Amino acid sequence: MTTNPLLNWAIIAVSLFNTILTTWLGLTVLLNADRRHWGIWLASGSLLLSGAFFVSHTAVVGIGLLRLSLLGMIFWWVVGIVPMLALPFSWYVIVLWYAGFWHHPASRLRRRQRHWFGLTAVLLLTGLATALLGTLLLAIPVAQYTQLRFLIRWSIAGVPLLALGYATYVLLCTTLSLDALRQPAPSGRMMGLEARQRARPWMVLATIGLFVVSVLVAGFLLWLVQSGRDRPTVFNIYANNTLFIALVDLLIATIIGLVIIFVGRAVVAYEVFTGKTLPRHGLARHWQRILLLAAGYAVVLGAAFTIQLNAIYTLLLATLLVTLFFALISWRSYVERERLMAQLRPFTKSQRLTDQLLTPTTLPQFETAVPFAALCRDVLDAEVAYLVPLGALAPLVGAPLCFPEKRPFSPPPLHQLTAQFEADDALLIAVEPLAFGTAVWAIPLWSERGLIGTLLLGNKRSGSLYTQEEIEIARSTGERLIDTQASAEMGRRLMGLQRERLAQTQIIDQQTRRVLHDDILPTLQTAMISLVGQQPQEAQTLLTTAHRQISDLLHAMPTVTVPEVARLGLLTALQRLVAQEFAQSFDAVIWQVEPEGEAQAANLPTLTAEVLFYAAREAIRNAAKYGRGESQATPFTLTCNLTTAPHFALEIRDNGVGVEATSQLGQGSGQGLALHSTMMAVVGGSLTVESGEAGGGTAVYLHLDS
Repeated sequence: MTTNPLLNWAIIAVSLFNTILTTWLGLTVLLNADRRHWGIWLASGSLLLSGAFFVSHTAVVGIGLLRLSLLGMIFWWVVGIVPMLALPFSWYVIVLWYAGFWHHPASRLRRRQRHWFGLTAVLLLTGLATALLGTLLLAIPVAQYTQLRFLIRWSIAGVPLLALGYATYVLLCTTLSLDALRQPAPSGRMMGLEARQRARPWMVLATIGLFVVSVLVAGFLLWLVQSGRDRPTVFNIYANNTLFIALVDLLIATIIGLVIIFVGRAVVAYEVFTGKTLPRHGLARHWQRILLLAAGYAVVLGAAFTIQLNAIYTLLLATLLVTLFFALISWRSYVERERLMAQLRPFTKSQRLTDQLLTPTTLPQFETAVPFAALCRDVLDAEVAYLVPLGALAPLVGAPLCFPEKRPFSPPPLHQLTAQFEADDALLIAVEPLAFGTAVWAIPLWSERGLIGTLLLGNKRSGSLYTQEEIEIARSTGERLIDTQASAEMGRRLMGLQRERLAQTQIIDQQTRRVLHDDILPTLQTAMISLVGQQPQEAQTLLTTAHRQISDLLHAMPTVTVPEVARLGLLTALQRLVAQEFAQSFDAVIWQVEPEGEAQAANLPTLTAEVLFYAAREAIRNAAKYGRGESQATPFTLTCNLTTAPHFALEIRDNGVGVEATSQLGQGSGQGLALHSTMMAVVGGSLTVESGEAGGGTAVYLHLDS
């Protein structure tokens, strides 16, 4: 300790600050690692080793070098010198691991640095052996190994060999680390390239800081060895240069503190050591809090120690400080919870789906755009976002949702993206911004029935990466919005169909009552009077008229008959339908039916077979009506393909002019393919339409999931 209290306070405070941060980072990396890889253990161990070094540094500074006993000197010498030797090499190995040195044996990084890696390892072992020898000489009386002590102080051209070797060792570790950061091997992690690019400035700053520290330490060792020629012991050197040594110590500790902050920034913001795919927002919040705790604790406790406050008062001060910190954490937790509740309100707000289903309406009024905008604006902070329905629910959901709402978006063909989703069980996939409306990430949305959509996200307005929590919230919210919209649309269509049938039933019932009351009953009454008056001819005429009116009324009423598909089976009924009703509409009809498909079609439940039959009939009618166009050079052909792998599927394809799927699904009010897609969903299937360019034809796919 020096005679300057402010300098003593600064040294203690910085040392405590570094101790808290390195220990917290080491435990955080170890406990939050995705998997216990040896690189994780090394990174965590190096940080904890740094914490051990600053524990020894704080102890030596607090006790005072001149007041240490011989055993205390040996203990703190070992605790301090081992991290000083091992940490540069550990940092170099960590950077090599992070850059993919061991993941890609044939990479240019491996070929470029493998020999240098061996050299630095040899230098480390030499340094550790020298440190062990120095510890033995410190523990053994001076007179017995005087020549060996002079050998350790051996110099070349006036420069001590010990300082020269350490400086060379540290210079190699730092420059090789910078080279690995500048040209790393390819990353195997999802978003690994983006994380490296964003974390590289912090890693480079940390490496440069370590290089500066190493130069200062090497220079200090050189000065220490040179000063040892005039003074026999380290104690004499320290006693005569206390202020200078304290200033150098404060400078080195401060630079190391900055290095720790740089490393912590890379760890918590980009998960460079934990192996996670995405950073986590909660980890960044905890990093900010530990910075505040470390700074406050170090400043207050350093001041208490410097003014030599009574031990009980120091203990009380530390207790109050920790209590205050946890009270602030509790307060911030409640504030964050309230903010989270405010962000969740658009998602938990009732959409009044029951009221909308029970109220006759011609257009859906489900406000899925409101929670989607809240998700993109308040939770994700995204520049652009698109919620695109796929698969069986796409016809029910309709057009994609866009953020901002008025931003035009026409999705490109998504076959390759869908195949990539199904082949790779990834949380998100990078996409080309030019093809996807400036979106850079695609998140697959799943349900029990498979892929139901994708959420396309642009960059964040803040420029940072999406966190793991944000992606998980976005995925679950997107799945919920698509499922809710599809369920509501299905209910709306079925309710509309039921209202239409109820209205028809009421009209027929009223019409029947009117005809019976106004026409048939008076006629029968007149006929009865004619029979009583012995006018059989007139009575016969009246009865004939009444019979005809009843017959007409029965013909006007809807008939309930057993459809042909129940008698003949799905495949035979479709073939008879095409032969009888559409023989003149197509130049050729091709049936491609697998034997397993024919047997499975014959065993379908009656309701499922009827839904498939009517949906296929609607598709054939649309092809006959719209497919040929005004002129067709090639023969107009209808192809019906029935397969069973992986699921039962009926494909109805024509080679006509092509009809946009969206226009087909928009025809009618609860009729056409839109109605049949709803009925297919009811029986556990799906209806999808694919239409190519002009002349590419149209294909309607009817799938059954089981």
